Amino acid sequence: MIWNFEQFADRIALTDDAGASISYSELQSETDALAGKIGRRCLVFSLCSNTIDSVVGYVAFVNNRIVPALLNSQLDSGLLLSLIDTYKPSYIWLPDGDLSKYRNFEKVFSGRTYCLLKTGYPNEYTLHSDLALLLTTSGSTGSPKFVRQMYKNIEINTKQIVDYLQLDESEKPITTLPMNYTYGCSIINTHLLVGAEILLTDKTFFQREFWNFFKEKGATSFGGVPYTYEMLEKLRFFRMKLPSLRSMTQAGGKLDPELHKKFAEYAIENNKHFVVMYGACEATARMGYLPYDKALVKIGSMGIPVPGGKFAIIDTENNEIKDAGIAGELVYSGDNVTMGYAVCGDDLARGDERGGILHTGDVAKRDDDGYYYIVGRLKRFLKIYGNRVNLDEIEQLIKSQFDCLNCAVGGVDDLVYIFITDSVKADAVRKYISEKTVLNVAAFKIVTLDSIPKSDSGKTLYRELEKYYSK
Repeated sequence: MIWNFEQFADRIALTDDAGASISYSELQSETDALAGKIGRRCLVFSLCSNTIDSVVGYVAFVNNRIVPALLNSQLDSGLLLSLIDTYKPSYIWLPDGDLSKYRNFEKVFSGRTYCLLKTGYPNEYTLHSDLALLLTTSGSTGSPKFVRQMYKNIEINTKQIVDYLQLDESEKPITTLPMNYTYGCSIINTHLLVGAEILLTDKTFFQREFWNFFKEKGATSFGGVPYTYEMLEKLRFFRMKLPSLRSMTQAGGKLDPELHKKFAEYAIENNKHFVVMYGACEATARMGYLPYDKALVKIGSMGIPVPGGKFAIIDTENNEIKDAGIAGELVYSGDNVTMGYAVCGDDLARGDERGGILHTGDVAKRDDDGYYYIVGRLKRFLKIYGNRVNLDEIEQLIKSQFDCLNCAVGGVDDLVYIFITDSVKADAVRKYISEKTVLNVAAFKIVTLDSIPKSDSGKTLYRELEKYYSK
């Protein structure tokens, strides 16, 4: 059992933007009823939204050793059916409005706005005894690839995050991320552990209803990926009056240093905390964090390891780099490192394949004070006319120079593709980046798109841009 709700009794656990709330004792009762209907350990597909019943399902399954695979409730039905065929879950927990799409399955339980369907598959895949949860690596798509998380992973990482963020029952986080995304899921995990009230909404920053709900309920915190903070700046967030806001967290990719600086300054000037974090689904959620009092001192850093974790930087021959300022692959070790991946039902029986060590694929360096900086991805480098080019650095240069320009950078050896959403700026972008990299303009090709493809967690989907490489 990850969470013990008895200690919080009649405190409010969940409040949604429709005006409904449930206490921790009611949350316990509702999770008991749902888990009791299933009555055994098995695989469940849980179609997630930021609603009370979605959280009830997640908690019911994990706390009662029923294994959920968390998927976005908006996932295309064809992709979902393909996943169902691959993994053959025993049950599906889904919104009432989607019931008509799955008439072949039997409805066996009704919640507030969700229902439980029994699939009736005659054969079930074996579940390893340590397997607690299945999450997609980016919180999106219908890919059959899941990260296999253990009970100890969730329990340990949840406590680590509570520790360094100093969370308690007075918190009121508002949901700004999908709960099927590891970052969004970790916000729910941590605040349930301390008995806080979670404010649930699928509204976005662009909707007035979000901010009305935020102010009415006195939200104290929110989390966001880099795209979130880019949008907040455009929405003139710094002019908003949000007296209840205490802290902002950021993960899901490296934030532009100039934007990092702006939010760090805002936090200091308004007596709030801004905490940059580093993580991955493969490490349950978080591996590193930048203490709020270092946010302005260490701009661009993702910080130090979470309590109990350890970072190392290795060279191409797996030797640890001891000196500061030298880049290499970042390797993390800790009890929150997950078991490995699953790409089919048979993989659910597999044990721990990582042994607490995760090769992140990120290129990082460490400063003299022991703070870490991500400088790129191992696979995000190209050779351009014999020069090694960091695509992430090019992307950050463009974003820093051209305010409000959505862009993404990819490519193949000897040709960098720069994707932008404003054709008027194409020549200026190409000229600027050529000058900054001291490479001939012929090395850069500009492609104008209506929008940059993003996952539901706000990350750029670089793979979807590959179709433009031969054009």
